[in-house]
Amino acid sequence: MGKLGVGIAAGCAVASCAIAAVLVGKRVRSRRKWSGVVRVVREMEEGCETSVGRLRQVVDAMAVEMHAGLASEGGSKLKMLLTFVDALPDGSEKGTYYALDLGGTNFRVLRVKLGGKGHGIVEKTVDRQPIPQNLMTGRSEELFDFIASSLKKFVESEGEDSEFTAGKRRELGFTFSFPVKQTSVSSGILIKWTKGFSIRDMVGKDVSECLRIALARIGLNMRVAALINDSVGTLAVGHHHDADTVAAIIIGTGTNACYVERTDAIIKSQGLLTSSVGMVVNMEWGNFWSSHLPRTSYDIELDAESPNPNDQGFEKMISGMYLGEIVRRVVLKMLEEADLLESDSTKLSVPFILRTPLMAAMHEDESPNLREVSRIFEDVLEIPDVPLKFRRLVVKVCDTVTRRAARLAAAGIVGILKKIGRDGSGGISEGKVRGDESKMRRTVITIEGGLYTSYGAFREHLHEAVAEILGEDVAPYVILKVSEDGSGIGAALVAASHSQENSVNI
Repeated sequence: MGKLGVGIAAGCAVASCAIAAVLVGKRVRSRRKWSGVVRVVREMEEGCETSVGRLRQVVDAMAVEMHAGLASEGGSKLKMLLTFVDALPDGSEKGTYYALDLGGTNFRVLRVKLGGKGHGIVEKTVDRQPIPQNLMTGRSEELFDFIASSLKKFVESEGEDSEFTAGKRRELGFTFSFPVKQTSVSSGILIKWTKGFSIRDMVGKDVSECLRIALARIGLNMRVAALINDSVGTLAVGHHHDADTVAAIIIGTGTNACYVERTDAIIKSQGLLTSSVGMVVNMEWGNFWSSHLPRTSYDIELDAESPNPNDQGFEKMISGMYLGEIVRRVVLKMLEEADLLESDSTKLSVPFILRTPLMAAMHEDESPNLREVSRIFEDVLEIPDVPLKFRRLVVKVCDTVTRRAARLAAAGIVGILKKIGRDGSGGISEGKVRGDESKMRRTVITIEGGLYTSYGAFREHLHEAVAEILGEDVAPYVILKVSEDGSGIGAALVAASHSQENSVNI
């Protein structure tokens, strides 16, 4: 071979080595990037760990905080608010009752006809109306005059065959989903507005009294028999269908819980005039906190950037408002590690753009190539061509966040059971029906909210965790049931159980 041939061969060899070096370098960098993505996911899984041992620590912490909250005002992160609801419907209620559900930009009026034992809810009529924007920021008199007028029109639609034609007084359950300090079963002082309302002259006033005055102005003979929130209404619906129901949980956009407590265990209410042995306590458990909760850097950042830092810590880990946002933060970190973002400006950088229903859709995508995950990335987040292996890790993150949320909610439920002696922690004999030493007492928890009712994976993780924490001897005696429309039907049922005709104490 001539010198020219040798030179060409040598040049080709050098070029080949250079190309090979570039390719090897790219592969090495690609492996490093991918290992970075995997590391993010692995660290998230470790940070969200919810072993049964850890969950039982959360159970104990919940029970301790409940005791503290019942002992004194401000004694716990759990407010443990008295509802003064000392009678729950048991299915024997008869007659027609009304409900007013005010909790956002719409309100509902309901008429519920109860048929007594064996008949339950015979008939239900519902009317939904938007609240004009100007009434949400105007004067309290204007808002309640509008509501009272709507109530009157609803009542007038009953016709001549109404049981109230002889002048019999109608009774109303009022679900008012804003912060209220309850002063009796039918009255409470508004602490502050939320959800876009800002009626200054209303703060500090009795909500029911404002409605009563408005009803009197238009001549509608209706008594506010109960002022409640949606968790109490959910408990009422559950107890109406099943007398073994002892607690209600809301797991939707937000989360809360209430349960039936022994009156003598509510130390901060000593001196309260009541002949009942039990009362419903509104826990406001979204504010629960314990060092045993598995908190990650993503949770810390979300809390710090929220409008209410260091508040509602439990809610920020388990409710539908926040799960999608936690996943968004993790996925954004994964994309940065993978170098899949074309610029710093991406829709995924927008807080709360990945709503929990979208997260659930990705989590429950069972197609072989995860088409729904790909669609959401492309159509919603405007990030096309995300590799399949990356999409699989996104599904894993969705499961990690959902599993942690559901298992923590389960621990909260068992915490309530522990507080009232229904978790079997004192041995299999604890919680037995008197006079029957061979049988555990059946205990029903009623649950409402879209995160639980509509998200199958969440529900499965929650049920699994409750069974794991309680153990095989106790778990069969604890039944979780879906409830519907606690804020509507529930309010009417509480009105019925506290009416002058049906009231029977717990």
